[in-house]
Amino acid sequence: MKTLKTQIAIIGAGPSGLLLGQLLHNAGIDTLILERQTPDYVLGRIRAGVLEQGMVELLRQAGVGRRMDAEGLVHGGFELALDGRRVHIDLQALTGGKTVMIYGQTEVTRDLMAARREAGAQTIYAVGNVVPHGMKTDEVFVTFEKDGETYRLDCDYIVGCDGFHGVARQSIPAECLKVFERIYPFGWLGILADTPPVHDELVYARHERGFALCSMRSATRTRYYLQVPASDQVEDWSDQRFWDELKSRLPTALAESLVTGPSIEKSIAPLRSFVVEPMQYGRLFLVGDAAHIVPPTGAKGLNLAASDVSTLFNILLKVYREGRVDLLEKYSEICLRRIWKAERFSWWMTSMLHRFDDHDAFSQRIAESELAYFVDSEAGRKTIAENYVGLPYEAIE
Repeated sequence: MKTLKTQIAIIGAGPSGLLLGQLLHNAGIDTLILERQTPDYVLGRIRAGVLEQGMVELLRQAGVGRRMDAEGLVHGGFELALDGRRVHIDLQALTGGKTVMIYGQTEVTRDLMAARREAGAQTIYAVGNVVPHGMKTDEVFVTFEKDGETYRLDCDYIVGCDGFHGVARQSIPAECLKVFERIYPFGWLGILADTPPVHDELVYARHERGFALCSMRSATRTRYYLQVPASDQVEDWSDQRFWDELKSRLPTALAESLVTGPSIEKSIAPLRSFVVEPMQYGRLFLVGDAAHIVPPTGAKGLNLAASDVSTLFNILLKVYREGRVDLLEKYSEICLRRIWKAERFSWWMTSMLHRFDDHDAFSQRIAESELAYFVDSEAGRKTIAENYVGLPYEAIE
């Protein structure tokens, strides 16, 4: 068995693992990232594209914001289309100037990969049988296999950035975790197309036939979504059927200006809310989807991972520079305060904008009334806006 050594072992080379690695590397803290997939596979994942202002600033802090600032689209608002009625949510006016950035997760990952290569920091791809050991001891290490050889990676701490199905959370004894979960009875059918956006801002549409979202990746590439039954398969949906259904759920003016084209990618994502507590076990820390999942309605998934990264980075900075090991046990509670607020917002957006077949007439009217209150009240619109741009990160004292 070959032995390697680092200060922070990071499992998972998605955006959260790479971002944490870049911040730590820039601070002079050694990291090694293990990823079970190939770089091409990681870059092939089609994911989120709305970045909160806090994440944008964190990417700049990590030194990887140049291309994002050049190519990303700054949005100062978004639109709600409610059964044909269009309501503009002016993020800048309602939050004192805050905005969001439209920049695809794939591009964030590409920038972070390039920065890590240029920095000479190590990522080992296509590894197998990754197992954390000694999380509750002073002898922490990870074993893994690569090209038929077994390795031992000695480290101070392990960070699980390996997603919902990863090994990090599964390495924690089940009796030590409390799981909170809600599964929604529908999914999002999404397509990517090289067509101009139907509107210069994102449009979230509520319609009697179901929810729709008009998003984008650039001025020439769009991402559209439809609420579909959880039982639907991608094969059930031709491109033509998708475009026809999308048009039926949009206000007339938008439907008439929609430019259609062949899909580059098409997939169905199930919707769930999921949180595990605590987010740490001894010297193992969970980040992002390894600890929590939100429905994509509020654009919070990647952004929540970024706030976890910020919290853990700032704690580790104080551990290594000031000896503040007392802060390590506060990681979970600090993260969870922000996570549960984001879970609430994502649940609320999902509940307000989707069609629920099991809702009785009373529940339906209550949902309509609540949504009407929020969009017709400046205080309500401000609440939507401040949650959408992202709540502030908690300072580490």
